[in-house]
Amino acid sequence: MENLRDRLKRIQEQKKNETSRVDIQRPSSDDLPVFIEGWDACGFKTLKRKITVDTPLNLHSGLPKALAILVPDLAGRNKMSLEDFVFFDLETTGLSGGAGTVAFLAAFGKIQFSGKLHITQYLLLDYPGEDDFLQAVLKEFKNERIMVSYNGKCFDSQILKTRCLMNGIKPPEYFHVDLLHPARRLWKNIINDCSQASIETQILGIDRKDDIPGALAPEIWFDFLKTGRHERLIGICDHNSADIAGLASILAAVILIAEDPIGEKKYRYDLQRLALYWREYLRRIEKYEKGLIDSELQITGDRLLRFASDKKYPHAALAYAVDQIRNGNYKEGRKKLIAVAESDFPENVKAASLRFLAIDSERRLKDFSEALEFVKQGLELKQAGAVWQSDFEKRLERLEKKIN
Repeated sequence: MENLRDRLKRIQEQKKNETSRVDIQRPSSDDLPVFIEGWDACGFKTLKRKITVDTPLNLHSGLPKALAILVPDLAGRNKMSLEDFVFFDLETTGLSGGAGTVAFLAAFGKIQFSGKLHITQYLLLDYPGEDDFLQAVLKEFKNERIMVSYNGKCFDSQILKTRCLMNGIKPPEYFHVDLLHPARRLWKNIINDCSQASIETQILGIDRKDDIPGALAPEIWFDFLKTGRHERLIGICDHNSADIAGLASILAAVILIAEDPIGEKKYRYDLQRLALYWREYLRRIEKYEKGLIDSELQITGDRLLRFASDKKYPHAALAYAVDQIRNGNYKEGRKKLIAVAESDFPENVKAASLRFLAIDSERRLKDFSEALEFVKQGLELKQAGAVWQSDFEKRLERLEKKIN
Protein backbone atom coordinates (compact mmCIF):
# COMPACT_ATOMS: atom_id res chain seq x y z
CA MET A 1 0.00 0.00 0.00
CA GLU A 2 1.37 3.40 -1.01
CA ASN A 3 2.26 5.58 1.97
CA LEU A 4 2.23 9.38 2.08
CA ARG A 5 5.97 9.72 1.39
CA ASP A 6 5.73 7.53 -1.72
CA ARG A 7 2.66 9.42 -2.86
CA LEU A 8 4.40 12.79 -2.51
CA LYS A 9 7.43 11.49 -4.39
CA ARG A 10 5.19 10.23 -7.20
CA ILE A 11 3.36 13.58 -7.37
CA GLN A 12 6.67 15.46 -7.56
CA GLU A 13 7.91 13.22 -10.37
CA GLN A 14 4.66 13.69 -12.28
CA LYS A 15 4.95 17.43 -11.81
CA LYS A 16 8.48 17.45 -13.24
CA ASN A 17 7.34 15.42 -16.25
CA GLU A 18 4.38 17.72 -16.83
CA THR A 19 6.44 20.89 -16.66
CA SER A 20 8.95 19.45 -19.14
CA ARG A 21 6.19 19.29 -21.76
CA VAL A 22 4.44 22.22 -23.42
CA ASP A 23 0.97 22.46 -21.85
CA ILE A 24 -1.16 23.92 -24.60
CA GLN A 25 -4.24 23.93 -22.35
CA ARG A 26 -2.67 26.23 -19.72
CA PRO A 27 -3.18 29.88 -20.62
CA SER A 28 -0.77 32.55 -19.50
CA SER A 29 -1.80 35.05 -16.86
CA ASP A 30 -2.11 37.71 -19.58
CA ASP A 31 -4.82 35.67 -21.33
CA LEU A 32 -6.98 35.31 -18.23
CA PRO A 33 -10.11 37.48 -18.15
CA VAL A 34 -10.40 39.70 -15.10
CA PHE A 35 -14.07 38.95 -14.60
CA ILE A 36 -14.31 40.19 -11.00
CA GLU A 37 -14.20 43.95 -10.62
CA GLY A 38 -11.27 45.18 -8.57
CA TRP A 39 -9.24 42.01 -9.02
CA ASP A 40 -6.26 41.40 -11.31
CA ALA A 41 -4.85 38.15 -12.63
CA CYS A 42 -1.57 37.11 -10.99
CA GLY A 43 -1.27 33.55 -12.26
CA PHE A 44 -3.23 30.62 -13.61
CA LYS A 45 -6.69 30.58 -12.00
CA THR A 46 -5.44 33.10 -9.43
CA LEU A 47 -6.56 36.67 -8.80
CA LYS A 48 -5.17 39.44 -6.61
CA ARG A 49 -6.51 42.67 -5.20
CA LYS A 50 -5.21 45.44 -2.94
CA ILE A 51 -7.42 47.49 -0.66
CA THR A 52 -6.84 50.07 2.06
CA VAL A 53 -8.86 50.05 5.25
CA ASP A 54 -9.21 52.87 7.75
CA THR A 55 -8.68 51.62 11.30
CA PRO A 56 -8.92 53.58 14.57
CA LEU A 57 -5.57 52.23 15.78
CA ASN A 58 -3.83 55.52 16.74
CA LEU A 59 -0.54 53.79 17.47
CA HIS A 60 2.99 55.09 17.25
CA SER A 61 5.73 53.01 15.67
CA GLY A 62 7.56 52.28 18.93
CA LEU A 63 6.42 49.26 20.90
CA PRO A 64 6.34 48.89 24.71
CA LYS A 65 8.83 46.58 26.42
CA ALA A 66 5.97 44.81 28.17
CA LEU A 67 4.51 43.61 24.86
CA ALA A 68 6.70 40.50 25.13
CA ILE A 69 5.01 39.70 28.45
CA LEU A 70 1.54 39.79 26.95
CA VAL A 71 2.69 38.14 23.70
CA PRO A 72 5.37 35.58 24.67
CA ASP A 73 6.06 34.75 21.01
CA LEU A 74 7.87 38.11 20.84
CA ALA A 75 10.24 37.33 23.74
CA GLY A 76 13.82 37.92 22.63
CA ARG A 77 12.78 39.83 19.53
CA ASN A 78 14.62 43.17 19.51
CA LYS A 79 14.12 46.41 17.59
CA MET A 80 10.53 45.86 16.54
CA SER A 81 8.24 48.44 14.98
CA LEU A 82 4.67 48.30 13.73
CA GLU A 83 5.93 48.17 10.16
CA ASP A 84 7.44 44.74 10.85
CA PHE A 85 4.06 43.13 11.51
CA VAL A 86 2.08 41.43 8.76
CA PHE A 87 -1.36 40.07 9.60
CA PHE A 88 -2.45 37.00 7.67
CA ASP A 89 -5.52 34.82 7.45
CA LEU A 90 -6.63 31.96 5.19
CA GLU A 91 -10.06 30.79 4.09
CA THR A 92 -10.18 27.09 3.32
CA THR A 93 -12.42 24.34 1.95
CA GLY A 94 -12.67 22.72 5.38
CA LEU A 95 -12.69 23.82 8.99
CA SER A 96 -10.86 20.88 10.53
CA GLY A 97 -7.68 20.69 8.48
CA GLY A 98 -6.50 17.48 6.84
CA ALA A 99 -4.64 16.69 3.64
CA GLY A 100 -7.74 17.29 1.50
CA THR A 101 -8.37 20.80 2.79
CA VAL A 102 -7.33 23.50 0.33
CA ALA A 103 -6.74 27.19 1.02
CA PHE A 104 -8.54 29.20 -1.66
CA LEU A 105 -8.21 32.71 -0.21
CA ALA A 106 -5.36 34.44 1.61
CA ALA A 107 -5.10 37.95 2.99
CA PHE A 108 -2.08 39.93 4.26
CA GLY A 109 -2.27 43.30 6.00
CA LYS A 110 0.35 45.89 6.98
CA ILE A 111 -0.12 48.90 9.26
CA GLN A 112 1.17 52.28 8.15
CA PHE A 113 2.06 55.27 10.35
CA SER A 114 -1.17 56.94 9.23
CA GLY A 115 -3.14 54.17 10.91
CA LYS A 116 -4.33 52.85 7.57
CA LEU A 117 -4.16 49.13 6.91
CA HIS A 118 -3.04 48.00 3.46
CA ILE A 119 -4.43 44.56 2.62
CA THR A 120 -3.41 42.26 -0.24
CA GLN A 121 -5.64 39.28 -1.07
CA TYR A 122 -5.10 36.26 -3.30
CA LEU A 123 -8.05 34.25 -4.62
CA LEU A 124 -7.90 30.74 -6.10
CA LEU A 125 -10.54 30.24 -8.80
CA ASP A 126 -10.18 26.46 -9.24
CA TYR A 127 -8.04 23.54 -8.14
CA PRO A 128 -5.68 23.51 -11.18
CA GLY A 129 -4.42 26.97 -10.22
CA GLU A 130 -3.30 25.99 -6.73
CA ASP A 131 0.39 25.94 -7.67
CA ASP A 132 0.30 29.54 -8.91
CA PHE A 133 -1.86 30.56 -5.95
CA LEU A 134 0.67 29.16 -3.48
CA GLN A 135 3.62 30.71 -5.30
CA ALA A 136 1.92 34.12 -5.09
CA VAL A 137 1.05 33.68 -1.43
CA LEU A 138 4.55 32.56 -0.44
CA LYS A 139 6.04 35.83 -1.70
CA GLU A 140 4.39 37.53 1.28
CA PHE A 141 6.43 35.49 3.77
CA LYS A 142 9.74 37.29 4.21
CA ASN A 143 12.36 36.69 6.89
CA GLU A 144 12.33 40.22 8.25
CA ARG A 145 8.58 40.20 8.78
CA ILE A 146 6.63 39.17 11.86
CA MET A 147 3.62 37.18 10.66
CA VAL A 148 0.62 37.59 12.96
CA SER A 149 -2.41 35.29 13.01
CA TYR A 150 -5.26 34.21 15.25
CA ASN A 151 -5.08 30.46 15.93
CA GLY A 152 -2.86 30.33 12.86
CA LYS A 153 -0.20 28.15 14.46
CA CYS A 154 -2.70 25.32 14.85
CA PHE A 155 -4.64 25.86 11.63
CA ASP A 156 -3.52 28.32 8.93
CA SER A 157 0.19 27.50 9.07
CA GLN A 158 -0.52 23.76 9.05
CA ILE A 159 -2.83 24.04 6.05
CA LEU A 160 -0.26 26.10 4.18
CA LYS A 161 2.52 23.64 5.00
CA THR A 162 0.45 20.66 3.90
CA ARG A 163 -0.61 22.23 0.61
CA CYS A 164 2.98 23.20 -0.17
CA LEU A 165 4.15 19.63 0.41
CA MET A 166 1.30 18.24 -1.68
CA ASN A 167 2.39 20.49 -4.54
CA GLY A 168 6.10 19.77 -4.22
CA ILE A 169 6.86 23.26 -2.87
CA LYS A 170 9.14 23.99 0.05
CA PRO A 171 7.03 25.39 2.92
CA PRO A 172 7.97 28.90 4.05
CA GLU A 173 10.01 29.56 7.16
CA TYR A 174 8.93 32.64 9.05
CA PHE A 175 8.67 34.28 12.46
CA HIS A 176 5.13 33.54 13.62
CA VAL A 177 3.14 35.30 16.35
CA ASP A 178 -0.25 33.94 17.36
CA LEU A 179 -2.65 36.18 19.30
CA LEU A 180 -5.00 33.40 20.47
CA HIS A 181 -3.29 32.71 23.80
CA PRO A 182 -2.70 36.38 24.70
CA ALA A 183 -6.37 37.01 23.94
CA ARG A 184 -7.44 34.14 26.17
CA ARG A 185 -5.25 35.44 28.97
CA LEU A 186 -6.79 38.91 28.76
CA TRP A 187 -10.42 38.14 27.97
CA LYS A 188 -11.45 34.51 28.47
CA ASN A 189 -12.74 35.04 32.01
CA ILE A 190 -14.70 38.07 30.82
CA ILE A 191 -16.50 36.80 27.72
CA ASN A 192 -15.87 33.00 27.93
CA ASP A 193 -15.87 32.58 24.13
CA CYS A 194 -12.51 33.78 22.82
CA SER A 195 -13.20 33.51 19.12
CA GLN A 196 -11.87 36.43 17.14
CA ALA A 197 -15.40 37.56 16.28
CA SER A 198 -16.45 37.59 19.95
CA ILE A 199 -13.45 39.66 20.98
CA GLU A 200 -14.06 42.13 18.17
CA THR A 201 -17.71 42.65 19.06
CA GLN A 202 -17.67 42.34 22.86
CA ILE A 203 -14.28 43.89 23.69
CA LEU A 204 -13.31 46.11 20.78
CA GLY A 205 -16.84 47.23 19.87
CA ILE A 206 -16.47 46.38 16.17
CA ASP A 207 -19.76 45.96 14.31
CA ARG A 208 -19.75 42.88 12.06
CA LYS A 209 -23.45 42.08 12.09
CA ASP A 210 -23.70 42.20 8.26
CA ASP A 211 -20.61 40.02 7.83
CA ILE A 212 -20.87 36.59 6.18
CA PRO A 213 -19.76 33.95 8.75
CA GLY A 214 -16.43 32.35 7.93
CA ALA A 215 -17.98 28.93 8.55
CA LEU A 216 -19.82 29.34 5.22
CA ALA A 217 -16.59 29.82 3.26
CA PRO A 218 -16.27 26.18 2.06
CA GLU A 219 -19.89 26.03 0.90
CA ILE A 220 -19.64 29.36 -0.93
CA TRP A 221 -16.41 28.46 -2.76
CA PHE A 222 -17.81 25.09 -3.88
CA ASP A 223 -20.96 26.84 -5.06
CA PHE A 224 -18.78 29.23 -7.07
CA LEU A 225 -17.02 26.28 -8.72
CA LYS A 226 -20.37 24.83 -9.76
CA THR A 227 -22.20 27.97 -10.90
CA GLY A 228 -19.54 30.59 -11.61
CA ARG A 229 -21.55 33.14 -9.66
CA HIS A 230 -19.17 35.19 -7.56
CA GLU A 231 -21.40 37.55 -5.54
CA ARG A 232 -21.29 35.48 -2.35
CA LEU A 233 -17.62 34.67 -2.96
CA ILE A 234 -16.82 38.39 -2.86
CA GLY A 235 -18.72 38.47 0.43
CA ILE A 236 -16.29 35.92 1.83
CA CYS A 237 -13.39 37.98 0.48
CA ASP A 238 -14.77 40.97 2.36
CA HIS A 239 -15.10 38.81 5.47
CA ASN A 240 -11.48 37.79 5.02
CA SER A 241 -10.29 41.40 4.81
CA ALA A 242 -12.43 42.28 7.86
CA ASP A 243 -10.65 39.48 9.75
CA ILE A 244 -7.33 41.17 8.95
CA ALA A 245 -8.61 44.53 10.19
CA GLY A 246 -9.95 42.85 13.33
CA LEU A 247 -6.64 41.09 13.92
CA ALA A 248 -4.79 44.39 13.68
CA SER A 249 -7.26 45.93 16.13
CA ILE A 250 -6.69 43.09 18.61
CA LEU A 251 -2.93 43.65 18.48
CA ALA A 252 -3.51 47.38 18.93
CA ALA A 253 -5.58 46.69 22.06
CA VAL A 254 -2.86 44.40 23.45
CA ILE A 255 -0.22 47.08 22.78
CA LEU A 256 -2.23 49.74 24.61
CA ILE A 257 -2.74 47.46 27.61
CA ALA A 258 0.97 46.61 27.66
CA GLU A 259 1.90 50.32 27.54
CA ASP A 260 -0.13 51.23 30.63
CA PRO A 261 -2.14 48.35 32.12
CA ILE A 262 -3.38 50.49 35.02
CA GLY A 263 -4.22 53.63 33.06
CA GLU A 264 -5.75 51.88 30.04
CA LYS A 265 -9.50 52.52 30.26
CA LYS A 266 -10.60 51.95 26.68
CA TYR A 267 -10.55 48.15 26.79
CA ARG A 268 -11.62 46.03 29.74
CA TYR A 269 -9.49 42.99 30.52
CA ASP A 270 -8.85 40.39 33.21
CA LEU A 271 -6.85 42.51 35.65
CA GLN A 272 -6.11 39.73 38.14
CA ARG A 273 -4.95 37.21 35.55
CA LEU A 274 -2.65 39.73 33.87
CA ALA A 275 -1.18 40.85 37.21
CA LEU A 276 -0.45 37.26 38.25
CA TYR A 277 0.94 36.35 34.83
CA TRP A 278 3.18 39.46 34.81
CA ARG A 279 4.47 38.46 38.27
CA GLU A 280 5.13 34.87 37.20
CA TYR A 281 6.87 36.01 34.01
CA LEU A 282 9.38 38.13 35.96
CA ARG A 283 9.94 35.43 38.58
CA ARG A 284 10.62 32.88 35.83
CA ILE A 285 13.26 35.10 34.25
CA GLU A 286 14.94 35.63 37.60
CA LYS A 287 14.78 32.02 38.82
CA TYR A 288 15.09 29.80 35.77
CA GLU A 289 16.54 31.91 33.01
CA LYS A 290 18.94 33.74 35.37
CA GLY A 291 18.32 36.92 33.49
CA LEU A 292 18.35 40.51 34.63
CA ILE A 293 14.87 41.92 35.09
CA ASP A 294 14.20 45.26 33.48
CA SER A 295 13.51 47.73 36.31
CA GLU A 296 10.70 49.39 34.37
CA LEU A 297 8.91 46.08 33.92
CA GLN A 298 9.44 45.22 37.59
CA ILE A 299 8.01 48.54 38.78
CA THR A 300 4.99 48.23 36.49
CA GLY A 301 4.44 44.63 37.57
CA ASP A 302 4.54 45.59 41.25
CA ARG A 303 2.11 48.45 40.69
CA LEU A 304 -0.21 46.23 38.69
CA LEU A 305 -0.28 43.54 41.39
CA ARG A 306 -0.95 46.08 44.14
CA PHE A 307 -3.66 47.69 42.01
CA ALA A 308 -5.37 44.30 41.57
CA SER A 309 -4.96 43.63 45.29
CA ASP A 310 -6.59 46.95 46.19
CA LYS A 311 -9.45 46.04 43.85
CA LYS A 312 -10.09 43.01 46.11
CA TYR A 313 -9.16 40.30 43.63
CA PRO A 314 -8.54 37.27 45.90
CA HIS A 315 -5.50 35.63 44.31
CA ALA A 316 -3.89 38.98 43.54
CA ALA A 317 -4.38 40.11 47.14
CA LEU A 318 -2.77 36.88 48.39
CA ALA A 319 0.15 37.14 45.95
CA TYR A 320 0.79 40.77 46.87
CA ALA A 321 0.84 39.94 50.60
CA VAL A 322 3.20 37.00 50.07
CA ASP A 323 5.56 39.15 47.99
CA GLN A 324 5.72 41.71 50.79
CA ILE A 325 6.83 38.98 53.20
CA ARG A 326 9.41 37.63 50.74
CA ASN A 327 10.77 41.12 50.11
CA GLY A 328 11.27 41.74 53.82
CA ASN A 329 8.32 44.10 54.26
CA TYR A 330 6.95 41.94 57.06
CA LYS A 331 4.61 44.43 58.68
CA GLU A 332 2.79 45.22 55.44
CA GLY A 333 2.82 41.57 54.37
CA ARG A 334 1.34 40.23 57.61
CA LYS A 335 -1.26 43.00 57.64
CA LYS A 336 -2.39 42.02 54.12
CA LEU A 337 -2.34 38.30 54.91
CA ILE A 338 -4.53 38.83 57.97
CA ALA A 339 -6.91 40.94 55.86
CA VAL A 340 -7.17 38.09 53.34
CA ALA A 341 -7.78 35.54 56.10
CA GLU A 342 -10.58 37.68 57.55
CA SER A 343 -12.19 38.49 54.18
CA ASP A 344 -15.05 36.80 52.37
CA PHE A 345 -12.67 35.40 49.77
CA PRO A 346 -12.91 31.71 48.74
CA GLU A 347 -11.80 29.42 51.55
CA ASN A 348 -8.84 28.00 49.65
CA VAL A 349 -7.40 31.54 49.34
CA LYS A 350 -8.00 32.20 53.04
CA ALA A 351 -6.37 28.86 53.87
CA ALA A 352 -3.27 29.79 51.85
CA SER A 353 -3.07 33.08 53.72
CA LEU A 354 -3.28 31.36 57.12
CA ARG A 355 -0.62 28.89 56.06
CA PHE A 356 1.81 31.70 55.16
CA LEU A 357 1.06 33.42 58.47
CA ALA A 358 1.71 30.19 60.37
CA ILE A 359 4.99 29.65 58.53
CA ASP A 360 6.16 33.21 59.20
CA SER A 361 5.23 32.99 62.89
CA GLU A 362 6.96 29.63 63.31
CA ARG A 363 10.15 30.15 61.32
CA ARG A 364 10.90 33.86 61.53
CA LEU A 365 9.26 34.96 64.77
CA LYS A 366 9.66 31.62 66.59
CA ASP A 367 6.19 32.24 68.04
CA PHE A 368 4.83 28.69 68.04
CA SER A 369 1.66 29.57 69.94
CA GLU A 370 0.71 32.22 67.36
CA ALA A 371 1.50 29.80 64.53
CA LEU A 372 -0.74 27.23 66.24
CA GLU A 373 -3.63 29.70 66.34
CA PHE A 374 -3.35 30.33 62.60
CA VAL A 375 -3.30 26.56 61.99
CA LYS A 376 -6.45 26.06 64.07
CA GLN A 377 -8.21 28.80 62.09
CA GLY A 378 -7.18 26.99 58.94
CA LEU A 379 -8.68 23.73 60.17
CA GLU A 380 -12.05 25.47 60.48
CA LEU A 381 -12.09 26.11 56.71
CA LYS A 382 -13.70 22.80 55.76
CA GLN A 383 -14.56 23.98 52.23
CA ALA A 384 -10.92 24.69 51.43
CA GLY A 385 -10.41 21.03 50.51
CA ALA A 386 -8.76 17.86 51.74
CA VAL A 387 -5.24 18.97 50.76
CA TRP A 388 -5.41 22.03 52.98
CA GLN A 389 -6.94 20.04 55.85
CA SER A 390 -4.13 17.50 55.65
CA ASP A 391 -1.49 20.26 55.60
CA PHE A 392 -2.95 21.98 58.67
CA GLU A 393 -3.32 18.69 60.57
CA LYS A 394 0.40 17.93 60.10
CA ARG A 395 1.35 21.43 61.20
CA LEU A 396 -0.93 21.13 64.21
CA GLU A 397 0.75 17.92 65.33
CA ARG A 398 4.26 19.33 64.88
CA LEU A 399 3.53 22.64 66.60
CA GLU A 400 1.87 20.97 69.60
CA LYS A 401 4.98 18.82 70.07
CA LYS A 402 7.20 21.91 69.93
CA ILE A 403 5.06 23.76 72.47
CA ASN A 404 4.87 20.77 74.85
